[in-house]
Amino acid sequence: MAGRGKSLGGSSAVKKSTSRSSKAGLQFPVGRIARFLKAGKYAERVGAGAPVYLAAVLEYLAAEVLELAGNAARDNKKTRVVPRHIQLAVRNDEELSKLLGTVTIANGGVMPNIHAHLLPKKASSASSKIGADDD
Repeated sequence: MAGRGKSLGGSSAVKKSTSRSSKAGLQFPVGRIARFLKAGKYAERVGAGAPVYLAAVLEYLAAEVLELAGNAARDNKKTRVVPRHIQLAVRNDEELSKLLGTVTIANGGVMPNIHAHLLPKKASSASSKIGADDD
């Protein structure tokens, strides 16, 4: 019982546990994602690298969307990102729009678009044609 809580080297320092997220340098929770992968029964077994990779991918996607949404908020002179800014960011980016093509963002609205037929005819082009006929 004398060796309890001590390493074989004789030092009494207890090793502090570090999270898998901090080991991987991520903000997203690797342990929670691992738990969800196991509980979801996607496979019989889940490798050690799978939740780390998935957490990194999810963190990258979240950072990408947030950066573009922050830019959209700044363009609209707002300091807070709202669903409308996320919608504008996603629909203006070709790859994110393809990834989230079938996704509905609540309170996101639609992209501003006026069909070309509904726009008023240009009067300047008609007057220039009339002036050319007089010569």
